[in-house]
Amino acid sequence: MKPWIKKFALIAAAPIAIVTAAATAYAMTVQPVIIDLFPSGRQMSQVIQVQNTFQTQLPVELRAQTATFENGALKAAGGETDDLLIFPPQALIEPGRTQSFRVQYVGDPELAQSKHFYVTVAQLPVKLPEGQSAVQVLYNFQVIVSVGVPGAKPALQVTNATISTTGDGQPRVSLNLSNNSNTYGYLSAGSLKIVQRDAGGKEVYSRTFSPAEIQQEIGFGLVGAGQQREMLTPIVLPQAGGTLEAEFTPRRG
Repeated sequence: MKPWIKKFALIAAAPIAIVTAAATAYAMTVQPVIIDLFPSGRQMSQVIQVQNTFQTQLPVELRAQTATFENGALKAAGGETDDLLIFPPQALIEPGRTQSFRVQYVGDPELAQSKHFYVTVAQLPVKLPEGQSAVQVLYNFQVIVSVGVPGAKPALQVTNATISTTGDGQPRVSLNLSNNSNTYGYLSAGSLKIVQRDAGGKEVYSRTFSPAEIQQEIGFGLVGAGQQREMLTPIVLPQAGGTLEAEFTPRRG
């Protein structure tokens, strides 16, 4: 058996996961964890920064694979892809130092629909001196890379909002999202108004979330081109009964 254990810290867009601008483990910080590219022009590439916050050298490797949507959720689709070029693909980062890795889209420049990838930032095992053995805890981070269609705009809508008591039993906001466009969109690219009324029609909860509040409290809310997604949010409501309304307003510009 190999003398290490892999511990994965997957920064993927789960229905109620909150994805922030940076992901941190005991040994490294990775930012950003969401990258938006285009197939041509200045936005073909972006930099991922990995900081070694540990007290020893940090060997890392970056690998890219295609991702597709299954029931609205983004999933890894298999082997490595040639559509993304990563330089350098590996590095040995000294303690307290930061290494930049450039990720560039080199695939089909004429996209009919947006594409998505996972870039895995993998901590590599350290070769131990002969005769020594130890358990090595290795961290993997996943960065979501999305390539949009130039000139296209997402058409994100809230098609339904319900009250869910799944999990811990507390009443939470559950959203059904749709995006009838050929390019992806984010719930956090606009504002979200939530209104709850009791059985008698009295308003018991009302709040409008700004893009920054959505990102912080709910997540980015990625919805792929032509996709529908059900999203259970962390938003707790005052009661489990009554009706719920939700309205998404895209940010201008």
